[in-house]
Amino acid sequence: MSTRIEREMQPRRVLRFVEPRSVLEGAGVKLKRSIALPELDYLDPFLLFDHFGSDDPADYLAGFPMHPHRGIETVTYMLDGVVTHRDSMGNEGTIGPGDVQWMTAGGGIMHEEMPGPLDGRMGGFQLWVNLPARLKMTRPRYQEIASPQIPESEREDGTKIRVIAGTVDGIQGPVRDIVADPTYLDVTVPPHGSFRHPVPRGHAAFAYLFEGSGLFATDRGQDRAVGHPKLIVFDDGDYVEIRTADQPARFLLVSGEPLGEPIARYGPFVMNTKEEIRQALRDLQNGTFVYPA
Repeated sequence: MSTRIEREMQPRRVLRFVEPRSVLEGAGVKLKRSIALPELDYLDPFLLFDHFGSDDPADYLAGFPMHPHRGIETVTYMLDGVVTHRDSMGNEGTIGPGDVQWMTAGGGIMHEEMPGPLDGRMGGFQLWVNLPARLKMTRPRYQEIASPQIPESEREDGTKIRVIAGTVDGIQGPVRDIVADPTYLDVTVPPHGSFRHPVPRGHAAFAYLFEGSGLFATDRGQDRAVGHPKLIVFDDGDYVEIRTADQPARFLLVSGEPLGEPIARYGPFVMNTKEEIRQALRDLQNGTFVYPA
């Protein structure tokens, strides 16, 4: 006779807090960056995380004119305003508040993203997700998901969860067939509330707090009150739990399976070797970079 002893579920503690840095990208767009910094170069499989938003059109109207990507997937999630997308595969579209654009650059794509205001506001997030070596040169793909297609779960305590990717309370998000098996949630927790969500062991996980403040468990088992904006990287465990005190909190919770592969990056290219980066530059110069539409 054998006795099975079930392991106690372990919470994920905070590994580090990252203060977003102001950067200028594209043709002159002001961003707050939290991943792809000296203190957090990448969080496998996540390569970059930017928060954009302003009441001043001068901060973003120059946008991101046509530029190349290879070896990654980009995820754009809008809160306010609009972004118009156009690419070398013939895709065109405009995403607005609550919409998501998930682009697989694969072996080579040229695209532009041009932001604009709506009711005087523009804001959102962009995340870069790495592709494994076997799919670095795959055919590009574009997914555009309108806000009404994104399901929302509301719990008894008033916590609201928009499920972009992954599964919450039996509800599956519309972004699927992504190699990193990601979870991407937009969570609002009311005052004196809490949010707990399971994350597979071994997966990377972070939260980006962009409204209000939250209580996060540190490695000493104590809760630390943190205000926005802040990126919170969790260590390993079975679940993430975030609580609130007198203020509500709104944050993104993102997790995914690490690839564990070498990374070579140069601007918009992320490959496995420096030679593959040099090949991307040669392809760009000789006109063989992009897939035919």
